[in-house]
This record gives sequence, C-alpha cells and structure tokens, in this order.
Amino acid sequence: MGHYGIRVATGAWRFSGSHNRVQLWLVGARGEAELGLQLRPARGKEEEFDLDVPEDLGPLQFVKLRKQFWLVDDAWFCDRITVRGPGALAEAAFPCYRWVQGEGVLSLPDDTARLAGDNALDVFQKHREKELKERQQIYCWATWKEGLPQTISADYKDDLPPNMRFHEEKRLDFEWTRKAGSLEIILKRVYTILSSWNHLQDFDQIFWGQNSVLAEKVHHHWQDDEFFGYQFLNGANPMLLRHSTSLPSRLVLPSWMEGLQAQLEKELQNGSLFEADFILLNDIPANVIRGEQQYLAAPLVMLKMEPNGKLLPMVIQIQPPSPSSPNPTLFLPSDPPFAWLLAKCWVRNSDFQLHQLQYHLLNTHLVAEVIAVATMRCLPGLHPVFKLLIPHTRYTMEINTRARTQLISVGGVFDKAVSTGGGGHVQLLRRAVTQLTYRSLCPPDDLADRGLLGIPSALYAHDALRLWEIIARYVEGIIHLFYQRDDVVRGDPELQAWCREITEVGLCQAQDRGFPVSFQSKAQLCHFLTMCVFTCTAQHGAINQGQLDWYAWVPNAPCTMRMPPPTTKEDVTMATVMGSLPDVQQACLQMATTWFLGRRQPDMVPLGHHKEKYFSGPKVKAVLSQFQTDLENLDMEITARNEQLDLPYDYLKPSCIENSITI
Repeated sequence: MGHYGIRVATGAWRFSGSHNRVQLWLVGARGEAELGLQLRPARGKEEEFDLDVPEDLGPLQFVKLRKQFWLVDDAWFCDRITVRGPGALAEAAFPCYRWVQGEGVLSLPDDTARLAGDNALDVFQKHREKELKERQQIYCWATWKEGLPQTISADYKDDLPPNMRFHEEKRLDFEWTRKAGSLEIILKRVYTILSSWNHLQDFDQIFWGQNSVLAEKVHHHWQDDEFFGYQFLNGANPMLLRHSTSLPSRLVLPSWMEGLQAQLEKELQNGSLFEADFILLNDIPANVIRGEQQYLAAPLVMLKMEPNGKLLPMVIQIQPPSPSSPNPTLFLPSDPPFAWLLAKCWVRNSDFQLHQLQYHLLNTHLVAEVIAVATMRCLPGLHPVFKLLIPHTRYTMEINTRARTQLISVGGVFDKAVSTGGGGHVQLLRRAVTQLTYRSLCPPDDLADRGLLGIPSALYAHDALRLWEIIARYVEGIIHLFYQRDDVVRGDPELQAWCREITEVGLCQAQDRGFPVSFQSKAQLCHFLTMCVFTCTAQHGAINQGQLDWYAWVPNAPCTMRMPPPTTKEDVTMATVMGSLPDVQQACLQMATTWFLGRRQPDMVPLGHHKEKYFSGPKVKAVLSQFQTDLENLDMEITARNEQLDLPYDYLKPSCIENSITI
C-alpha cells in the first residue's frame, strides 16, 4: 500500500473552474490505480487530497483524468497536477495548461523533457506519437493569400482550437477597447463636424484621448529635420535604414546640382552617408476610399550622420525615375518650407506602409504564427524544444486571425483608411516575402548587412544585439542539457520534421532565402531557436510599441495621401499639404487603431516571466533564473541610459517586452 498526496491546480482565468466532476488515475511503472476522487475544480484554487492506494505503482509516469458531465459540458482549465509519492519517491509534477473538454481520457506525462526514442513499446513513445497524430488533425495549415506564409486553418476566431483562444479577461478587454475606440471616433467626428480642416493646427481638434509623453513631443517637433532623421534609427520602424556604400543608381542628379553631388560624395567618403529606399512600393496600386482615389509613392531619402550622432536628411526623391519622368524632382532642406514638409510627409506615409505590412505583419506576426503552428504539429509536449517555445506562442494564432478578419480583410481598417488597402497591401506583402530572409530575422546579421553596427545613436541596434545575446545564452543553456552532441541533433526525427515544416511548408520553400531544412549541429539549432524567441518577443516589441508614440499625431505618419506626389516645388501651399494628408475620418481611425494596437496590454507577461512550469529539474530552473537575472540587469542599464537622453528608447527594455505576440 502507498500513501499519495495529490494537488490539483486550476487556472485563475474567468470560467477556468468547472461544475462537472473530474475523475483521476495514477499510472506508474508497475501499475495503475483509479483514485476515489470526484472533484469539482474551482477557479484559481489548488485542491489537495491524501489517498492510500492498495498496490505499489512504482515511479509515476502519467496522471490520467476524465471530466464527466450530464447535459452541459463545462470546460475546465487545468494548470497542473502534483503528486507526492510514498517513501523516498520524489514529488512529481504533471503540467497541463489547457482546457479539458468532453468525456475523453486525457493523459498527462510528468514534466521531465524527453527526446524521441527508438523503442516502439516505450509508453512515452506511444504517448508522443498519439499526441502528434491528434494535434495534426486539429492544427491544420491554410493559405490566406497565394504567395504568403501559411496560416492556421481558421476563418474566424471561433474556429480556432480552444487552447489558442484568448482567455476571457483578454477577450473582454479586447472587445471593450475596440468599442471605446469606436466611440472616440464618433465623438471626434461630432466635435469637428462644423470645423474647418484647412491648417495643420486643425489636427489638434482630434489630438486628445489616449496619448503618450512621446506622442506629445512628436506633436511639437515632427517638422524638425532632426526628428525626421531620428525615426529611421529609433522610431516605430528602425528596419529600413542602410549605411550607403555607393550613391544609389536611382538618384539622378541634374548637372546644376554639382554642389549636392559633392556633398553626398564627401559624406560617402567619410562613412557618414545613409539611405532609406522605399522602392518596394513602386507601382503598387493605391486604394480608393469612399470613391476617392488615394496615392502611393516610392521615395528615396539620403541622410548624413553628424559627429554628434544626429541623422539629418540631405535630399528626398519622392518617385524613382521612369520613362515618363527620367529626372524626377529632388527635394532639399533649402526648398520652400511647404515643399520640403510635403516631401517628408510622403516619406513618412511610405514608411507607415512598409512598417505595418512588411516589418510588423509579415516579419513578426506571420513568422510567429508559422513557428506556433509547426510547433503544435511536430513537437509533442514531452519535447524540450516544445517546452522552450510554447510560452512564446500565447495568443498569437487568435490575434492573427482577428487581424485577417478585421484589419487587412475586405472592408477592414486598411480598406477604410490606408493607401495600400483595397488589394495593394497583398501585392506589397508578396513582394516583401522575397526580402524575408533568414539573415533579416537575426539582428547580428541584419544590422551587419545594413551597416548599422557600432553607431552610438542607434539605440534599437544596440538594445537588439544585447537582447539577442541574452536570449542566445538562455537557449544554449536549455539545449545543451538535452543535446550533448551534434549527432543527437541530427538524429532527432521530431526536431528535423519541425524544421522542414517551418521552412518548406509554413514559409513556402524558404530554403532559397537561407532558412534551414535540417539541423546539423547544436550551434545551428541554437541560432534558429534564438531567432524564434527573439522574433516572437523582442522584435515584435520594437516594431509594435512605437505605434502610439509616433503615429498618434497623424501628420507625422499619415496612413494615406489624397493627392498625387508633387512634381514642382513653388506650387506647394498649405492647401496642398492639407489636401494630401488624411481627412478627419481617416485621421480619427488611424489614431484609434494605433492606440488600440500600441497600448500596454493589461494581462501583459514580460519576457522570460511566464508562470507556466513546463520543465522540471534544478539545472533547467537555474538556466531560467539566470535568464531572468540577465534581463533585469539589462533593464537597469537601459533605464540608466535613458535618464541621460532627451528621447528615451524603451521599446527593447525587457520589462516592456511581452513574452509572445498578443496584440
């Protein structure tokens, strides 16, 4: 006879408890015993029981549970079950962290991570094979648009597997915040219905509600060239700027601009010339909003780095050369103020498009969804890589499904207010896929390719590299506990299937863009996993959090342009600027959406601080503890640095980075 102490923990989320009865079994190496328990789990509670089992079960392997119901299937969110065995048997934990529905028997293995074995008779091998077979029927791939990464097969949020859905608190906050944003739009429209919309100051009429300290600074300084240049380094989209190695071929300089050419060549020789080229937008069809044609451009900006680290624009070419315009107009800081301002507005509009679609939606959201779906399809819960990655996939499938049905869908926000809406956004995404390389997702490679290493004023670059190093140490610490040699990596069939699923299926044959189709070494695996964690956490934080700060003042990042790009300078007036910028309805929608997407989430889980305990053992706990310590030290470093800056850079401060993509 053995005496067992059993603790059953239920999730703290609303509706996590259940009125249905739950039956439990203990399964050991020498036998199985049904427990005489008929518990009704309560939300946020840990219920404890002491029971005697007549036979010797040996070391515990599984806890089996079944929820019984009559008429109403009241789902239960089980956190974990912990069992204290008789005698010298150590306490064993059986993680669940999922919804228990129906009357089927659910088997929970203990929290020891195990690689796949060759013994088909092994109980854990049978369990993992059965689990993957079931998951592959639940988590299916779908094509949202041809030529784009695969997505979870779910047309609407209600089609998602229950364990990928928002918890009730998150759902309520999401829905109520959307309604609050809609109400704010209505109030602003009523407030401005009799007002003029002829001057930049008229945007002040809608610049109220949810704003940030930095948004107020943008409001006052957005016209400054220094502010304009700063955003390429540390703004909402720090991903486009490149260090120039030659003058771009598209930059056609007329003979009478010898002075500008000399200036550019001098900066080039000094290593202080930079460029931002929006050529990806060239010939993308522009939206038609409420019957009015909108417009797009594909600008080129040349900038110089001052000795004090300030980045200043030197020249803007709004459109590339074409047969009809072989020498497009070049705009300079010395031009009439309205002409120069409008040229910068065109750049900021183009940056809005690439930021939202290429660097935000594609390079973080859609890549993270591919990682999440492949993980559910290829890695069983016993696998150490599953345990490592699963906290970084929380809510990603639902937020992406909502985006496909509310933001980028037919009649969604992009169609209503953004110049790439109406189909252009899909064409732009297809073009952006060709630039979605493995190197582009790894900051050490990406920043080196763009020539941005070692620039003191490049705060995104500095913080991204520091975070990459910290995440890499964490990943290596975990992986080296389970893979002692490279041949163990090569011989792991589940891991290799997961790699192929991401590259060949989810990312649509991305091996041509540098993504691996197999892992040949521990180092290669660790590098790939570091990319996965960084993309799902830090990179999304850097790209998402700046929206409220930089986009709330609409003229700084107009979502659409309502007049064609100027081809002359002398004719540009305030009327031209206001006629080009979004109208009041479009501006209100932009403000509401960027607040909705850029605000801190109430149930935010900071990077590395998930509460779920998927791993067991002191060695893994020590690695996680060191990871958290490293993050806290970086947090303090960034806080101290920011105290010395006029514009603090917080987007890669670890305490501000969410543990997964949830918004």
